[in-house]
Amino acid sequence: MPILALLSLLAAFPPLAIDMYLPSIPILQCLWGVPYSVVSHSLILFLATFSIFLLIHGPLSDRFGRRPVLMGGILLFILGSGGCATANSVTTFLWARAIQGAGAAAASSLSLALTKDLFKGHNRQKILGYVGVIMTFCPMIAPSLGVVVLNCLSWRWIFLFQILVALVSFYGVYRLKEPLVEFTKGGAISVAKRYITVFKNVRFTVLATAFALVVLPHFGFIGGAADIYINGFGMSEQVFGVYFAINALGFMVGSFVCTLLCNTLNPLSILYSSLLTIMGSGLLMHILGGTAPWTMALPMICISFSVGFSRPVANSMILDQVDKDVGAASGIMTFEMFFVAAIAVEIISLEWSNKPLVLGSLALAGAFFPLAVLLAVRRKVRQVPKRNSGASS
Repeated sequence: MPILALLSLLAAFPPLAIDMYLPSIPILQCLWGVPYSVVSHSLILFLATFSIFLLIHGPLSDRFGRRPVLMGGILLFILGSGGCATANSVTTFLWARAIQGAGAAAASSLSLALTKDLFKGHNRQKILGYVGVIMTFCPMIAPSLGVVVLNCLSWRWIFLFQILVALVSFYGVYRLKEPLVEFTKGGAISVAKRYITVFKNVRFTVLATAFALVVLPHFGFIGGAADIYINGFGMSEQVFGVYFAINALGFMVGSFVCTLLCNTLNPLSILYSSLLTIMGSGLLMHILGGTAPWTMALPMICISFSVGFSRPVANSMILDQVDKDVGAASGIMTFEMFFVAAIAVEIISLEWSNKPLVLGSLALAGAFFPLAVLLAVRRKVRQVPKRNSGASS
């Protein structure tokens, strides 16, 4: 299996598992006679175990290799998906979703570590850009795909489809030659020490934390878009879907443009221009006031494009700051991103009088801090050389 296809499948685990089953939640609510909030706990449990196991799979892969941890994680995901597909009670379903999240974390975390193992320089930036396109495309189609499965079959087949994707990924990992050549040693205490070692890398810790904030407006939009467009602007669900898809398309186009330009543009130029565009768009959202759909959509598309445009370069730059414990480092990066995502969703869910202005503030904050950090440490940051460095496998 081509490595890009495998990385894309692994990166698609979380969006497929999160977004594809959402249309079935009201059906499960009626089936088991429980409140909507009880079934929605399945998403919270998935994200909880997903976030926790992001910090576990990475160090395990540094100790035992990428292949065995990935294969174990995929099998765990298959087990959880099977439990969801066969669940006859909400309790069983909730436990199965928790297991599914633990397995999905391996695919998400180690897909990033594999790019560090297999590619260098601009090639890594390009691969991360392609993966970013896939990660954006999946949330665009996953809910619609779930609706098709519901109409043609039943909600259980949603999870059987996820098992099929996992089996294909498992075969790809099985065929993959172990990319790690230098393994760490020790047990749980050693794992903790490796995290401490990574956190002691000041360049990595500062950059990873700062650039995790860039996704504040992106996930704030995901969490608040329905309330803003449907309840605030009075849109129909169909028109809202178009606006939501256009915004997701902006992120996808940004990632794709990055793959085209990362070989010719200086990485720092890409980051500076993206962060300044996000700040400018946040300011524009405040100026326009968020009183009409276009005053929300136009700045938000620019923000999403810039987040997609900068993310592959930022991830590659952050990973360049570590030479060892890459699995632990990639786990920290993904964990921080989802932690910031949870904060953004929590903030936007509050009863604000003007949520577009809140998104504008999230954009200003999400761009200001990484820009300040980048300006402060730019002379000490390891940068990708301007020429193409090739790939290694």
